Amino acid sequence: MKNRAKDTGGDARTGRGTPFDLAHTAALPAKPGVYLFRDARGETLYVGKAKALRHRVRSYLARGKGATIRTRELARLTETVETLVVGSEAEALILEANLIKEHQPRFNIQLRDDKKYPYVKVTVSEPFPRVYVTRRVRKDGSRYFGPFVSVGRVRRALEVVKRLHGIRSCRYDLPREAPVRPCLDHHIGRCAAPCVGLQSEQSYREMVEVVMRVLSGDVASLQVEVEEDMRKASSAMDFERAAHLRDIVAGLDAIAREQRVQAVGGGDLDVVGVARDGPLAVALKLRIRGGLLLGREVHTMTGVEEASEADLLSRSVAHAYLSSGTGLLEELPPEVLLPAAFPDLDLLAGVLDARAPRRTRLHVPKRGAKVRLVELARLNARHALDDQLRKGESPRTRTDDVLYELQERLGLKVVPRSITCFDVSHTQGAETVAGVVAFMNGEPRRAGYRHMRIRGDWGNDDYRSMAEAVTRYFRRESEGEGPLPDLVVIDGGKGQLSAVRSALEGLGLDDIALAALAKKEEEVFLPGRKEGVRIPRSARSLHLLQRVRDEAHRVAVRYNRKLRSRRTVRSALRDIPGLGPRREQALLSRFGSLRGIREASAAEIGRIPGFSEAMGVKILTWLRSSPGNIPRL
Repeated sequence: MKNRAKDTGGDARTGRGTPFDLAHTAALPAKPGVYLFRDARGETLYVGKAKALRHRVRSYLARGKGATIRTRELARLTETVETLVVGSEAEALILEANLIKEHQPRFNIQLRDDKKYPYVKVTVSEPFPRVYVTRRVRKDGSRYFGPFVSVGRVRRALEVVKRLHGIRSCRYDLPREAPVRPCLDHHIGRCAAPCVGLQSEQSYREMVEVVMRVLSGDVASLQVEVEEDMRKASSAMDFERAAHLRDIVAGLDAIAREQRVQAVGGGDLDVVGVARDGPLAVALKLRIRGGLLLGREVHTMTGVEEASEADLLSRSVAHAYLSSGTGLLEELPPEVLLPAAFPDLDLLAGVLDARAPRRTRLHVPKRGAKVRLVELARLNARHALDDQLRKGESPRTRTDDVLYELQERLGLKVVPRSITCFDVSHTQGAETVAGVVAFMNGEPRRAGYRHMRIRGDWGNDDYRSMAEAVTRYFRRESEGEGPLPDLVVIDGGKGQLSAVRSALEGLGLDDIALAALAKKEEEVFLPGRKEGVRIPRSARSLHLLQRVRDEAHRVAVRYNRKLRSRRTVRSALRDIPGLGPRREQALLSRFGSLRGIREASAAEIGRIPGFSEAMGVKILTWLRSSPGNIPRL
């Protein structure tokens, strides 16, 4: 037996291959702390807390025949017990929650966050705050709202406010860094462009306050203001603005209907509900502020076959409020409603009192409206569990979600609503061409498709060919009045990316976001980064990049084949005695292809200006007598 540390932690170990037993517990401290059961490979099997570590661990081994199958199996597999001594039972409770989250031991109740319910982050500490969806909650001075029921609901709320004022979706650290020109969002009316000074900081702050009112549930008063503006616009015969405000009112009303729930004295509450079915359980927390249901947070628990209702409730509440990165103690309400009491209830209440900025009461209601709210949480937990059992898959992700995901994964300053992609194709250095495709909001925009012949004699040098294509394209585009793309994608790797970056810098367009997608490993390379970005193969953001890249490749290859076919046809016609370039062009213009010429009659050829029927006979005789030298086109 070997102790690792004194008072701060320790380890009781058996010999190799010998299971841990009662004799080894004598070395464990009789102090509060956390214990970790590990197997012969060092894998953590179970994490628990105890007021007295020695007695608690001994109890697992002294239950004998009365122990459950799960407990007997745990005792059989355990070879090492590691202990962490802390100052109090409250500290042990916090440490246990964090260690379970970190190690996910298979004998503990496994609790997994449901990623369908995100937060909205408002970076209020910035001069021009950003508002965006996130699933990471940090203590960074920002305000977080949520968790919300679905990403779609969050998007709808933000879209309504955007129609009213406009909110930036870019990631620029304004005013320290800013683009040279406004992005596409400004041109389509989604943003007032504070990045280039077209909106003042005060005006932008007022808009952000409106956003936070909507996210906080204060929709009714905002509806009254918008309706009054709508009436004024109608009286002033400004029917276009009145119709615009009418749509906003309808959107706000939809948000209010989704948020409405029974008010309980106008207070702020969290309500917890739990449902189970065999080895699976769901813990759900309703977040009610000012009598409005602003969101729900769902956690799935596995390995609960032998767990009691009290164990499930204790684990879910500790996870919600104590685990690192979950729960917002700053947003903790004055009261949390629970369906039942559990052994660690008073201990958890004491920990929250010590850590949260305000006093919070953990309460099991006995009568009245609060009992009905607990029942509502239980029913919602039951429905969430049924959904998991029935389908297990979330609804299809919207295009906007894919674009936001792509922005997040590539660290882009602007949501890539418009994407332009380049690819180069050639035949052993000949007929070198470039294909250009444009995507808008994740869908092809055919009007933006282009193809071009590469003028430089670069041979197999894809880097120079790509640089020429990008230079010619953007030299023409920058002279127009339309917005430039939010993201340029290059089919290739680091070499192509470097060449294109130099080309854009030469045009003064170095603020355009660039990315290169390499075919072999589907790795994304970004300017200024040595290592590529590996997006999971199942991610929709990668699927979008692949789709854009493949479409550019298709356009380039198609144009290359067209030029190659034209060269082959001209080569065959030039072998005919007496047929010069003008007559070649006339034949191709009339019949379209070599096959069309061969299938024509001598009389049809003779009707072409500059030709005679005798010339037609000569041409057809030559072509039909040498089929082996003529490719089938």
